[in-house]
This record gives sequence, C-alpha cells and structure tokens, in this order.
Amino acid sequence: MDHTTLRALAGAAALTLLAGCGGGSADTATTTANRLSAETVVSATDAAATFGLTEDANFYTVDTGAGLVFKIRRTDNGVSTQSAGDIASMVYNGVQYQDQSRGSQLNSGFDYLYTGVSAVDVSATTVGADTIKITVRAGDLTHYYLARRGQANIYMGTYFTSEPSTLGLARFIVRVPIAVLPNGPTPSDIRNNTGAIESGDVFGMANGETRSKHYSNIRLKDWRYFGATGPGVGLWMVRDNNEGNSGGPFYRSLINQATSTNQELTYIINYGEGQTEAFRPGILNTYTMSFTGGGAPAALDTSWFAGMGMTGYVPASARGGVAGVGIGNRDSRYTYTVGFANATAQYWVDADAASGHFDSRGMIPGTYTMTIYKNELAVDSRSVTVTAGGMATLNTINIANDPSSTAALWRIGDWDGTPLEFINGARVSTMHPSDVRMAAWTVPDYVIGASNAATGFPAYQWKDINNNTVIRFNLTAGQIRNYTLRAGITVATAGGRPKIAVNNWSSANPAASTQPKTRTLTVGIYRGNNTTFNFDIPASALVVGQNTVTLTAISGTTSTGWLSPGYSWDAVDMVPAP
Repeated sequence: MDHTTLRALAGAAALTLLAGCGGGSADTATTTANRLSAETVVSATDAAATFGLTEDANFYTVDTGAGLVFKIRRTDNGVSTQSAGDIASMVYNGVQYQDQSRGSQLNSGFDYLYTGVSAVDVSATTVGADTIKITVRAGDLTHYYLARRGQANIYMGTYFTSEPSTLGLARFIVRVPIAVLPNGPTPSDIRNNTGAIESGDVFGMANGETRSKHYSNIRLKDWRYFGATGPGVGLWMVRDNNEGNSGGPFYRSLINQATSTNQELTYIINYGEGQTEAFRPGILNTYTMSFTGGGAPAALDTSWFAGMGMTGYVPASARGGVAGVGIGNRDSRYTYTVGFANATAQYWVDADAASGHFDSRGMIPGTYTMTIYKNELAVDSRSVTVTAGGMATLNTINIANDPSSTAALWRIGDWDGTPLEFINGARVSTMHPSDVRMAAWTVPDYVIGASNAATGFPAYQWKDINNNTVIRFNLTAGQIRNYTLRAGITVATAGGRPKIAVNNWSSANPAASTQPKTRTLTVGIYRGNNTTFNFDIPASALVVGQNTVTLTAISGTTSTGWLSPGYSWDAVDMVPAP
C-alpha cells in the first residue's frame, strides 16, 4: 500500500477544534445547518439498535445498540488508501461518518506499518454478553477495537514491541466527510487556501493569514478530548492516561485537520515532530472515539478493559503511585507540574496551588525521574521508585534551582520555560511567523527601565529574520564588577544559539544545544530542550553610564528565511558573577 494517506493530511480544509481538560466542557463550536449530501445518509435499516457482532467475507459489523454501527475491514481489497483492519463504515443515527474512499486507520494502513510486512490478520469475538473485541495484528503491532453494549463509542488500544518503521511514528487517523462534520478549529482549517508556503503542509490564505494541521496542537496536559461537530453530532477522540507517548506533559503535536473532503481527527500515540526523548514501545496505549448529540463526551469508565485480554494491559492492582507532602519556595504566579518519566512510561500531575501537594496514581512499577516544573521550566529533578500496590511518600521538596531566585541587575521575561510573555508569544502555536496577525519581529533597542517584554522583545530570534537584538542599560561606578549574562532558550532550530557582545567585548561562540531535528518554530512548537547559555562578562568590558548588549543568533548551517537558524526565548538577565 502506498502512503498517500500521509500526504492527504496536507490537503485543503476548514475545521474548528473543540478540546477539554479535566472533564470540563469545551463545546464551543457553532453547529451549522449544512445540507447533508445524499451519499452520507443511510437508511434506518442500516442503523439497527440491536447489540451484536456479525460478519461476512469482507467485514466485521458491530452494532453498539446505541445508534452507532461500525464495520472493520477483514481483507485486503487492493485499494491503496484502504487496508484490512481499517474502520470502513461508521453509521450513527442513520448518517455515514466514514469516508467511503479511504479508511480510518493507523498511520497509512495496517499493511504499511513495517517495511516488508503487508500481511494483516483480523479476528473478532464477543466477550461475555455486553462486549465485543476485534483484534488486528500486523508485524510487531496489535490493535484492538472494543464495543460496549449501549455505548456509542469505539474503544481502541494499540500495542507494539517495535516502532512502526515505514513512517517512524504511530497515530490513528479518523476521516469523516466534511459535509457531516464541518465545525472544527480555525487554525487548522485549510479550505480555500492560496497554496503552500512551507514544506507542503503550511498554507497561506487570501487575507494573509496562515493555516496548518500543525496549528491544531495543544499541550498534552491541557486536553482530555478533542473533536469536531456537525448537524446534531459531536465526534470526539478521548485519551486515557497517554502513558506510552513521548515528550511529557507539555508536548505539542497536530491533532486534526479539515480539508475540502474530510474532517480528520488524529490521535497521536507517538510522533517525531519536536521529539525530545526516545519512543516507548512495549506499552498498551488506549483511547476512545465517542459519538454524542453535539455536546462534549461524558467521562468514560474503562475499568472493564481488565477483562478483555489485551496484550500489555496492566490492571490497577499491579500499579502504584507517588505522593508528595508539598513543594516549597514556589512562585504563586505559576502552576507547578510534577512529571514522571522512564523508558517505559510517562505520567504527570499538577501540584496543589495552595500547598504544593501532589498525588500521582495508576503508575506502572519502576524507577522514574521525577521533575518539578514551574510552568514549563524544570526546577527540580530526582529519582523515585514505584512499586505494585504501593504509594511512595515524599516529604516537602524545597525548590532550589529556580533561576528567578537569583537577584538580577536586570531581567527580560520570566524564567518559566516559555516565550509567551514576549512579542507574538501568544500566537506562535497557532500561526506561521509570517502571518499578518503577527507583530513585527524586528524591534527597536530594548531599554532597561523603559521597555517591556510584551512589546519590546521578540519571542523568537532568527539569524536571517531579526538578528542582533540590542539591550541598553546604565551602570553607576559602584555597579562595575564581573557579571554573568544568562540567555535562556526553550528550543532551537538549525543549530541556532545566541552569542553576545557587550560594548566592545565579544563572547566566544558557544556550542549548540541538543534539540529536536524537525521543524519547530514554524509549526507551532516552542517546546524543546530548555537550555541556558551563561556568558561571563569581565568588569573591564563595562563602563559607567550607558552599556549595550547585542544578542546575535549564530550557526554553521545555511538555512534561510523562517527556517534559518533561530531559537525561542525563555528569559535573559544579568546577574553578579559568583
């Protein structure tokens, strides 16, 4: 099977994403009165209300008894955009929600997951009186579709012992005809675009705005579900704990796109865009597609998964947790997140705003690196061990590594691991840097005591776009001494890193930081490996009165324009040398 499915994600469409976290409602899209095309409406006899599993030579058909009837393809039909194991039909309340020319599938189809492997085995069974399980096996991957009597949901689980090799990622893409599910997120609505402006997946609009599937991203910790709506329907992808993903609580990746043909909802199991840590094979990843009458999905009980015999399933009784009494020395302006990561799994939990108490449960046993984040900046890290059925208890942890705790001669921005407080910082995740809604990237000199970060300092700096950011500050005779200038970045591209000059003195060229190899700054990702460059400034470089610092993006690569070497700022300050 070819992989035109992957390229189809860069087609043309319009979408308004609906997302929620912590079980809260986020049904904010406006339902349109689009007339349904004739081919998407099916007869009532095709949407029976009797729970059960039937089969023929080509499909397993599941009737949930809740208005949803779906079909899983059993055999290879020779169509390059379809595969055995795909969802071939989803009829909800008499309307067809599956593109009939393409499958809803893992990656570009189960027969294209591993190089040299095209065989797909599909089997089905009933489990007890109220549950149906369909199992798809291809190479080192096993995928499950589950149905529960009286629930308009398709529960899914994906397990693989080696990363799918043809695309080097794992994601499930749902393809719904745009006429029946038109309302999704504007940033990834690429209908009526005027053509690609970058890499075939970022598009310009006639009014100068930009759209891309990448701009549907949301921090992983901020959503429990996402989806889209149409006349009388909401279709949602609901995550479980996402323990098999890579990147931690702040990871951002595309989750949907609307084209002139389809509404595409993409559940990322793991993805290489902005990748900061190794993938985690050998773990069961569970998630659910949920149909509603238009509102947000209800909280889901998946405890019954324990009786489904899914490879990799770890029951609650075999899991443990970590609890912390509190976190001291916190900055009350920020949320503190406690993350846990090892080669097997990842978890996170927010600390209590009043006390800093945290409690993470349902973790697979093992030794984890526990990281405390002030917003997105790591300010504490230590090891913790989780045992089956146990709860590791930690005494109060006092933060000692927050750079903000060091008094500064001056500081621009906040040490919080993000560029959000700078010019365009609130826009960089949902539009291209060239978008007409962006403020100018090139700014006047930043004057300490007169300028402010929100209007005077850019969130991003590129070698080829807005290089040589200048900061001016005054010193008295009593302030002349050795200083350290700390330049913090959140991610870099093409080997970009800052070098500084102070008056007539210049620093040495620092080494590049370790960062993701993919595009980041132009595809809505400011999150990489937070890095602080420390420059020791001798007293001899400074003068009484006005002093000038010039921040210059350097790199040995030759990329140009918006893809030239650059980085995202976290904060810049000047502190007394130790």
